[in-house]
Amino acid sequence: MQIDEGQLKKYILDSGLVSRSDFSASEKKAEEKKQKIGNVLLSEGKISEADLKRMEAFVLGIPFVSLINEKIDFPVLSLIPEPIARNDNIVAYKKSASGLEVAMLDVDDLPVIDFIKKRSGLKILPRLTDTSSIRAVLMQYRKSLQAEFQNIIQKESSTLETPVNEEAEKSEAELQKMAEDLPVVKIVDSLIIHAILQNASDIHIEPGEKDLTVRYRIDGILHDAMVLDKNAGAGLTARIKVLANLKLDEKRLPQDGRFKKEQDGEKISFRVSTLPTFFGEKTVMRILKENAHGFSLETLGFHGEGLERIHNSLTQKTGMVLATGPTGSGKTTTLYTMLDILNKPEVNISTVEDPIEYQMPRVNQTQVKPEIGLSFANGLRSLLRQDPDIIMVGEIRDRETAGLAVNASLTGHLVLSTIHTNSAAGAIPRLIDMGVEPFLITATVKTIIAQRLVRRLTSNKEKYFLSPAEIKNLAKIVDLDRMLGMLKDEKLVGVKDTWEKIPFYKAVKSAEFEDGYSNRIGMHEVLKVTSTIKDMIIAGKSQDDIEIQAKKEGMMTMLEDGVYQAVLGVTTLEEVFRVVSE
Repeated sequence: MQIDEGQLKKYILDSGLVSRSDFSASEKKAEEKKQKIGNVLLSEGKISEADLKRMEAFVLGIPFVSLINEKIDFPVLSLIPEPIARNDNIVAYKKSASGLEVAMLDVDDLPVIDFIKKRSGLKILPRLTDTSSIRAVLMQYRKSLQAEFQNIIQKESSTLETPVNEEAEKSEAELQKMAEDLPVVKIVDSLIIHAILQNASDIHIEPGEKDLTVRYRIDGILHDAMVLDKNAGAGLTARIKVLANLKLDEKRLPQDGRFKKEQDGEKISFRVSTLPTFFGEKTVMRILKENAHGFSLETLGFHGEGLERIHNSLTQKTGMVLATGPTGSGKTTTLYTMLDILNKPEVNISTVEDPIEYQMPRVNQTQVKPEIGLSFANGLRSLLRQDPDIIMVGEIRDRETAGLAVNASLTGHLVLSTIHTNSAAGAIPRLIDMGVEPFLITATVKTIIAQRLVRRLTSNKEKYFLSPAEIKNLAKIVDLDRMLGMLKDEKLVGVKDTWEKIPFYKAVKSAEFEDGYSNRIGMHEVLKVTSTIKDMIIAGKSQDDIEIQAKKEGMMTMLEDGVYQAVLGVTTLEEVFRVVSE
């Protein structure tokens, strides 16, 4: 459903909303910048978005809907998951015998329409709307779930009440009964649904002296979700323990478990950890979407020289490619994306992981189970007898696994793995500390990727330019001349541009994006183990010396990559410094 620009121009002029002189000036600007006339008029404030969308709908011959004050039934709203609604600007608002009416900003987005059609099994009837309507509806996801949750709490509060001093005396049978009570089941289910719809990565249930606090980690930041009566804690913990197959009556020792759930056709794994604290057991659930896909190295934030280095390392038949960074920095997602590139019929790919975060077709994935003796090392040892071409080891965390991974790469395999260090160069002393000889590192390690995740700005952001004082402060932590050269090499700025002329962006808070950010993207540094760096490793040079040499050979450091993302308008300098200084 392409919009006929000629027809749209005629309707805009006929509407009288824009004067002929303003229209002519905007039309000329649109031709010069090769933009659509509607976008130019909108950006210059000559026409409101609602008026423009109404005229576009008229040209397309479809209805325009405003949903600003509309209350949508939650079962209809939830036919499109919140992450899809938020990312693709599409919401379901009415279901009838003729099909599902969806409001969207771009009715030409056929892939998302097709996705929702397959997911719901209904005929999709697209309607055009504006940004204000989409934002108003997105708020209803949170409000609907919050209301539903509070209703359960209030309705069943008498059932949940358990005097604190009696809690320790409860037997396993009593805890089992408590875990199976309908209100407790409803509350835990609501907690999980609420977290999934908000795209949370973790759920924290934390007992305090008087309250039970529930927090969600969204885009790497913890947010308070709700505060419950402390008496609800025992039942909720018992229910989660039942799901994760943990011991109900064990409250003195930490426990770990996992369970799976299917939500709207999507398979989701939960890693559960319980920990005794002064006021009771704290429970944390890590949410892992098993069938997440559609990633590419570019969408993860790789670009330029770093991207080329990774692609070159993936063409090798032997050697090691390592991803480094702290927990939750997206290392595993990077490895899976590389596996997806390598996943061809002519190769045998095998992995040993803990846990299996995403399920991949044609890849033989093995789950580590330390309780029965299946460790990373034992799994890798057995895996080598399975005639693999490419091996992924979820994490190198001890001397034995490191030695086996190195030997696997020496004997004709391409090995992908992760290791916990703060920088790419830091992986080398970490391997030496694990007992890997320097000459073996130089013979096997090809590329080391270090990464962190920064929050992405929403489209509603504010442009600004650095003041002289801000440029001076930036110069203390980044080599500005080197950085400017890299930006010019990648054609992000003009040849004659200086730091005073380069725009940056600030987050703008809104009702649906409390911090002005949504989702995350990676900052990376990609270290190629060149002949010079091999000589430095053999000579026992320090991590800092190796990093200085890698920079000379074209490596963009993680901080520099963060500044690069800020210049692109993807994130803010504040967010980059927050993450790198952590």
